[in-house]
Formats: sequence, structure tokens, C-alpha cells
Amino acid sequence: MSVRPNARPVGQKPPFWRDRAKRALIFQIILIAAVVAFLIYIIGNTQANLDARGITTGFGFLSNTAGFGIGQTLIEFSSQSSYGRTFIIGLLNTLLVGGLGVLAASIIGFIVGIARLSPNWLIAKLANAYIETFRNIPLLLQIFFWYFAVLRALPSARESMAFGEAIFLNVRGLYLPEPLFESGFGLIPATFVVAIVASIALVVWNKRRHEATGKRLPVFWISLVLIFGLPLLILVVTGVPVTWEMPELRGFNFAGGITIIPEFLALWLALSIYTASFIAEIVRSGIQAIPHGQTEAAQALSLPRKLVLRLVIIPQALRVIIPPLTSQYLNLIKNSSLATAIGYPDLVSVFAGTTLNQTGQAIEVIAMTMAVYLIISLLVSMFMNWFNARVALVER
Repeated sequence: MSVRPNARPVGQKPPFWRDRAKRALIFQIILIAAVVAFLIYIIGNTQANLDARGITTGFGFLSNTAGFGIGQTLIEFSSQSSYGRTFIIGLLNTLLVGGLGVLAASIIGFIVGIARLSPNWLIAKLANAYIETFRNIPLLLQIFFWYFAVLRALPSARESMAFGEAIFLNVRGLYLPEPLFESGFGLIPATFVVAIVASIALVVWNKRRHEATGKRLPVFWISLVLIFGLPLLILVVTGVPVTWEMPELRGFNFAGGITIIPEFLALWLALSIYTASFIAEIVRSGIQAIPHGQTEAAQALSLPRKLVLRLVIIPQALRVIIPPLTSQYLNLIKNSSLATAIGYPDLVSVFAGTTLNQTGQAIEVIAMTMAVYLIISLLVSMFMNWFNARVALVER
């Protein structure tokens, strides 16, 4: 039997320069060292440039007086408030338009996506026209359309569009009655929370009961009665401890009530309608990914179409829908930064815009803004991944 020259005896370790694992470790150490050296160079260069221009670093500017006003605030704010408070105002406004946008886009997207598959020719074509129209027009142009072409074309305050004696719409925004809570109203939100917890417990119990006995209760209607009926009952029992402040025209504008500024309406409508067109296609593809045998089996049991959709198709389609749906939610939240184009006071506008221009603390302001969007995106991804794991098939 011939032996190859320089053959390594069995059990002998290879030389250091021929060990793949050790070579890979060395290359990784070199790469990490290069990245660290690059970061040290960038930080040192940045600090030198800041010192040369006399720019101080740190977050002490957050306690300084802002000196400007903000058109929409969810908490108390004045020109004497600090820059730190402008950060909170911008964050809350971003969360508001992002949260309401996700809710509206989900509802519209699911409705249009299901309508896209309707056997009714007219409904299917209208849904298809909606999708092809709004997803192919840039979002910024849609924001401009709703703001300049629709809301800015509304009548003045004196010629407002009135809906009854309580709601008014004009070029300056939408005016709604504002609830003023009196003593004893705290029982109502507490009852609402208890009703939600009870409804969740009922759903879990009903699912286990259905798996064990095959019997199920109409938990949807029971939960609906609990969540809305129980707080309403407490509201009546406590003597309705709430009054309404109606908006009134005083001079050239309305006073009192709740004011929804046109910048918020334009941004919310554009984000919701634009993102819903993509969600509709995700829903359509998710439903069509379900094998036709599932639908045929359900129809063979004489289940109505709405029950087939709700109990058979949608639960299975969610496993296909949720991953790309997560991306659309993240896109909507990040696209809300386009608010600065029409002056909506979101985080980018009031903090990364006005605050940065007044303080000159570019590194700190931009770093805080980027960190906020990163954290929001990670939290949304974590929740959607958890929800995806909940609806995933569990193999036995």
C-alpha cells in the first residue's frame, strides 16, 4: 500500500497555519480590531472638529427653554417649556399618527384584500382599482394631495361644514366636542379594563372547552357585550359623570372642544390609504395561498361563506400574512417622518428640525431621533414575531 508523501499521521493535529478554525478566528479578530480602530478614528476626528468650532457636546441642552410653540400637543406645553419636553411632544405625536395609521391601514387593507377576491365583478374591480391607484403614486405626493388639494380647499371658519351642532370642518381643522370628566368617572375605564381581561379569559376557556368537548359559546357577542355593555351600565348607574364642551365660533375661529389640525388629517389619511393598498395585496396572496381543498371541505360541510372565511381561511392565511405585514407596519411608522413636508409636529419636525436648528446639537439630536425609531421598530417586530409564533402551526 502506497503512502502519500508528507501525509499526516492519524490523530496528529494539523499545523497552526492549516487549521481552518484558527485561521477563521484570526481573521475575525483582525476584522473586529479594524472596525474598532475605525470607530476610534471617527470619534476622535469628530471631537476635534467640534472643539475647533467651539461646539459643546452633551445632553444639557434638553433642560434649556425652547422658546417656540407647537401646533398640536397631547400634554401641556408652552414656549417656556424645555427642549426635553419638545422631544416628548414630538414622540407622542409620532406614536399617535403611527398607531392610528396602523389601525386604519389594517382595517382598510383587510377589507380591500378580501373584496379583491369577491365573486362580485364590480366589487373585485373596484378593489383592484384602489390597489393599483394608491400603491403606484408616491406617498409624498399623496400627502400633498390630501393637504393642499383637499383640506386646504375647505371653507373658512365662518363657512364651516357643520355636522349637527357639535362637529365642524373647515380649512383650519376638524372641531369635535371635548368630554369633561367629573368625579366618579374613574370607575368606567376601570370597568373597561376588567371587561377586556374577562373577555380574554373567556376566549381562552372557550377554546379549551371546545378542544375537550367540541362545544363552543358565541364568545364574540359575549365579549362585545362585556366590553361595551358593562362600562355603559356603570356609566348609567353613576349618573353619567361627564359633560361635553362644544366648539363655538368666536370671531374668526372656533374655541373650545377638541381641534384636529389639517396636517394630522392629511398625514393620517395618506399613510393609511397608501399602506392599506400593500396590505390588501398581502391579504389577497395569503388567502390564495390556502389550498382549495380546505375551502371545498368546508363547503362540503354546508358552512356559510362567512364562516368559511372566518373559521377556515383567515386563521390559516394569517400564517402567510403576518411576516410581510410586519414590514408594512414598520414602513408606515418610518414613513410618518414625511410629516415635516407639511408641518405636522412629529419627532422629526419639532426635535430633529426646530430643536436642532436652535441648539446646534446635531449629534445628540440625530442620535436620539434615530434611537427612537429603532426602538419603536424593534418593539413592533418583537410583538409581531410573538403573534406570528402564536398563530403558527404546532407540530405534534
